[in-house]
Amino acid sequence: MKTLRQILSKLLLVALVLVLGLLIYLDALVSTTFADRKWEIPARVYSRPLELFPGLRLAKEELHYELSLLGYRKVTRLTQPGQWVEGRNRLDFYGRSFRFPDEMVPAARLEVRFSGNRVTSIRSAGRALELVRLEPVHIGGIYPRHREDRLLLQLDKVPKTMVAGLLAMEDRQFYSHWGISVTGILRAMQANYQAGRVVQGGSTITQQLVKNYYLSSERSLWRKSREALMALLLEFHFDKSEILEGYINEVFLSQDGPRAIHGFGLASEYFFDRSLAELGIHQQALLVGMVKGPSLYNPLRNPERALARRNTVLDVMYQQGIINDVEQTVSKAMPLALSQRTRVVNSYPAYLALVRRQLRQDYHEQDLGSLGLSIFTGFDPLLQRQAERSVEAVLPRLPGGEQLETAMVVTSFDNGEVKALLGGRKPRYAGFNRALDAVRPVGSLIKPAVYLTALQDPAKYTLATPLSDAPVTVASAVGDDWQPRNFDRQSHGDPLLHKALAQSYNQATARLGMQVGIEEVLDTLRRLGVERRQPAVPALMLGAGGLAPVDIAAMYQTIAAGGFRLPLHTIRDVVDARGTVVQRFPLHYEREVSIQAIHLLHYALREVMEEGTGKSVRRSLPRDFAVAGKTGTTNDNRDSWFAGFSGDLMAVSWVGRDDNGGTGLTGATGALKIWADFMSTASRVPLAYRVPEGIEHYWIDPASGQLSAEDCEGARLMPFISGSQPQKRVNCAQRKDRVMEWFRDLF
Repeated sequence: MKTLRQILSKLLLVALVLVLGLLIYLDALVSTTFADRKWEIPARVYSRPLELFPGLRLAKEELHYELSLLGYRKVTRLTQPGQWVEGRNRLDFYGRSFRFPDEMVPAARLEVRFSGNRVTSIRSAGRALELVRLEPVHIGGIYPRHREDRLLLQLDKVPKTMVAGLLAMEDRQFYSHWGISVTGILRAMQANYQAGRVVQGGSTITQQLVKNYYLSSERSLWRKSREALMALLLEFHFDKSEILEGYINEVFLSQDGPRAIHGFGLASEYFFDRSLAELGIHQQALLVGMVKGPSLYNPLRNPERALARRNTVLDVMYQQGIINDVEQTVSKAMPLALSQRTRVVNSYPAYLALVRRQLRQDYHEQDLGSLGLSIFTGFDPLLQRQAERSVEAVLPRLPGGEQLETAMVVTSFDNGEVKALLGGRKPRYAGFNRALDAVRPVGSLIKPAVYLTALQDPAKYTLATPLSDAPVTVASAVGDDWQPRNFDRQSHGDPLLHKALAQSYNQATARLGMQVGIEEVLDTLRRLGVERRQPAVPALMLGAGGLAPVDIAAMYQTIAAGGFRLPLHTIRDVVDARGTVVQRFPLHYEREVSIQAIHLLHYALREVMEEGTGKSVRRSLPRDFAVAGKTGTTNDNRDSWFAGFSGDLMAVSWVGRDDNGGTGLTGATGALKIWADFMSTASRVPLAYRVPEGIEHYWIDPASGQLSAEDCEGARLMPFISGSQPQKRVNCAQRKDRVMEWFRDLF
């Protein structure tokens, strides 16, 4: 008997030690991780804020579209933030408050007047305003591996009626118990016994929060015991407001494809397209009712069941004195009033992929999915919409359009900020991102680098230098010799350098590239911003090396910016979960190419659009709207390219097939058409002809490249780096006399 007591005593001691050890472990877990766990939310990515000012070129419909992306609702009278009212030549809206990286903008009623497609005035409270910023559009998030998404709210930002309704339905003794409710457990046991199955739980809000944070959904005595112990410990270390706030941000409420919707803040945006503070009592009650069964009472799948549950919540709120009889009656008469917008996770997946790549240079993937960062970018929803519209309008009209794919990159002319990006013809599809990852031969898009290499040596090359366009053969130590041919299979004598580029003569370009040297052309490509390695072979001159659209965008951005290399970027500011700016991305640039040589290249690229392979663009753009660019076509017409710029935007467009099959399209008959359709609506500023120091203009004879005179037939005014102009002069008077003699002899 004594031995048995000793054994039992030892077993009891071991049990006490184990329980004590468990308590110490659980206490450490709760006390050290709960505060951090409350902030474990994905990074949220925002667009640029739309800035409104008098004189801005913006159609009323475009402002309407921007407000719709922000979830504003059309009403007859403005009563709260997130609403708009339309007039004949005006649009009034109640702007929401928003914390920008540099300031907090309060909510305000605004009146915007239009004349045609321009903003004429902005007023608020009777005062004229010079500048107004709308809150940026939330364009997506960067989620952790478990794909949980939430929008963090502070308890004082949650409507009091909703908090009271939640406690009335889930835990009426919340402020009086210590984490577990004995009466609640007994009540649940009785209900389950009478039903013969589990129909009611006895968990408090604290226990539910513990289960969501730390435990699985397993139904076992062991799991329930740990839940109770951790609930007691949580209540010991943290006050009620912190626990309730954690629950409001953590509770699971829906599943949106692979993304889990957690917390009332995000659920409000998901189901109603508005912030929690803007919800009516009937909408608050709907969300509270979903806590009991997110799938069972999902209004998108089970609207009738969700409506009945909502009304039950409203009845309880009335019985508990949270709302009065009028509010109960009105709220029960209201429809579900769900958002009519299509709910899409990361509506712009191609652009977000570029944001993610740039963030990885400074942040770990785990941090991006848990630190609650706000990423402010230069993404422009209006430009993105126009890019999508251009693809939708043009691609189906191209031969074999149903088999074609496309990509587009749009940047800001003056700072290299990526404003819009298409990874394919289905912009909402988060699959293969052709803008970033489709590495294809680029054809003639590479030629400006060859000509720029030459123009940087003004002692040898100018725009008026004659080039041989005769057939050329480059011997190869392995395989066949390289024999490039012109697109029309014809030779064109000795065209001047500017014409050889404008008309995209392959033979002349190949000869020029071999003269200036392969390594020199590769160096020019690097200085223009092409980081992807290219083959040091003669075929490089005609674009045999593979590049993605984003690589071409980097190259042409430097050309457009006058030789200043502006690395393509998306991110402006990174703000942490507490509203502190933790990183800024200021404009960084450096001159890589002579501004005089770039000016000469601009002349030739403008000629491409006026007289060369891109002249068909004139059917889409206004007559005096100057642009510059270059077409690109690869072997067997597999790839159709165009890259060009105006005075405010640079855009690269690609059309091809994923199976690398022939398209039958040239750069002009495919990609240029999409580019032109986009630019005709999106671009606001034509390309200006700014003459830098060190440039002089001379009249040139188009046949010989020698000096001519303004009144000579066909003479054209061309720029030259000072001192590089031709020294010989044609006698156009004698030429006119010979022409007249020829005509007299003919008749």
